[in-house]
Amino acid sequence: MFAATMVRMANHPAPPLAVSESESEALRAMTRAGTTEQRTALRAKIILRAAEGVANVAIADELGISVPTVVLWRTRFKEGGLAGLADGPRTGRPATYGRAIRERVLATTLTPPEGATHWSTRRLAKAVGVSPNTILRIWREGKLKPHRTETFKFSRDPELVAKVTDVVGLSLNPPERAIVLSVDEKTQIQALDRTQPMLPMKPGQVERHTHDYKRNGTTSLFAALEVGTGEVTTEARERHTAADFRAFLNLLARTYPRRQIHVILDNVSTHKTPAIQQWLARHKRFHFHFTPSSASWLNQVETWFGILTRQALRRASFESVRALVAAIERFTRQWNTGASPFTWVKTPDEILAKAVRKPQATSGAGH
Repeated sequence: MFAATMVRMANHPAPPLAVSESESEALRAMTRAGTTEQRTALRAKIILRAAEGVANVAIADELGISVPTVVLWRTRFKEGGLAGLADGPRTGRPATYGRAIRERVLATTLTPPEGATHWSTRRLAKAVGVSPNTILRIWREGKLKPHRTETFKFSRDPELVAKVTDVVGLSLNPPERAIVLSVDEKTQIQALDRTQPMLPMKPGQVERHTHDYKRNGTTSLFAALEVGTGEVTTEARERHTAADFRAFLNLLARTYPRRQIHVILDNVSTHKTPAIQQWLARHKRFHFHFTPSSASWLNQVETWFGILTRQALRRASFESVRALVAAIERFTRQWNTGASPFTWVKTPDEILAKAVRKPQATSGAGH
């Protein structure tokens, strides 16, 4: 009987499927979220296309599935809403709420409460008149996570395409017999000294330290990561002015004599002063390649800075700036002993496909 019904629905044009605005937003979130199972995302795409009035046969051809599959999930959604797209039957006590409650919870979740930035389960449960567990179940069905948020940075550099292609090209296909260096500075690194000695890790107890600390000064670290080998050249300086940057360039010139040097760096003003331009005019073998604005993450040395922070700085204690600098130098020496290049896994086209994407408003989870 059900099979016959599906055949009839497949052979006749179907009216647009009724989907509320809140359900539509939840379905779009399912298709965008990287953590959504493929089968769930496929079902969401079926319903979204059906809501647009696309014929069952056309949906099947577009998504590479059978017409009965399209009919099945249209029917399941019509009867059960978002919950109907889940694999069933489910264990435990049947849901005691209907589609009207689901729609109200979803719609309310998308509008922050007065005086707060997002809903909690208990606050929304009280506002809607259901239990907190019911709120959690509906949020899971709708792929909503109000407690989570993510950030993104959108580059508006007019030369975005050219710069991404240039920087990624240097990493994937460096010029023959040339050195490619990823250069940047990590400024204002603090020499923090805990007020009490750390308690080391032991069986049954993690490493512990006091929350409060004493500041013993700062240093700025210039670093150049050789893209081809992963080796790093560093120099710590009190400040990070154009004169300090020029001094670091002189160090690189001595470290890599006679070779053509391609330097990847960001758009900070100290990299473009007249003094630096004069230095480049005297050192013809150095060539600068700038990352797009708001896209310094393209610079590989930023990854190394993160590793340095996690493994040598964040949990350490330094009684002076000299001790901080010594720790950085020890870490760098050890790093270079077993250095290997980072593996670049994205092509320029793959990066640009995300970099030029316009930011979208999301319900709780925003790159």
